[in-house]
Amino acid sequence: MVRRNNEEYHRYDDILHLPHHVSSVHPQMPLAERAAQFAPFAALTGHGDAIRETARITDAYIRLDEDSRESLDGKLSILQEHMDRHPPITITFFRPDARKEGGAYESVSGTVRKVDTWKRKLVLADGTEVPMEYIMDMDSELFWELD
Repeated sequence: MVRRNNEEYHRYDDILHLPHHVSSVHPQMPLAERAAQFAPFAALTGHGDAIRETARITDAYIRLDEDSRESLDGKLSILQEHMDRHPPITITFFRPDARKEGGAYESVSGTVRKVDTWKRKLVLADGTEVPMEYIMDMDSELFWELD
C-alpha cells in the first residue's frame, strides 16, 4: 500500500476493475477442460481400482464334513438312477472368484441334463455347469419321495 495525496493506493487498483479480456483469435476453453488442467496428477494409475477390488467382500469356501459329503453322494446316486424322470432340482454351490481368494454361494434351479462323472460336473438343461467339488447341497422332491 502506498499513500498519494492522503489517499491509499494499492498496487493493482488501476487494473482491478477492468473487464475480463476475451481473445478475438482463440476460442474460449470449455469449463470442463479448464478444470481438468488443474486436476491433481494421477501418479498412481489403477490405485483406486485396486483399493475397490481389495474392499470387495468374498465368502470363504467351507469344506463339507464326512457326513454331509456322504449325504450328498447318496443324493447324487439317486439323481443318476432317476435321470429319466427329469426331476426339478435346486443346487446350492460355491462359485470361486476369478480375481481373488474366496467366492460366493449361489443356488440354481432346473432339471439336470447330464451328470458328467469324468469332468466331475452337473449340467442343467439351460446349460449351467456346476462343478461337483463345489456342491454344498441338492434339494429335490425326488429325494423326499425316496426317503
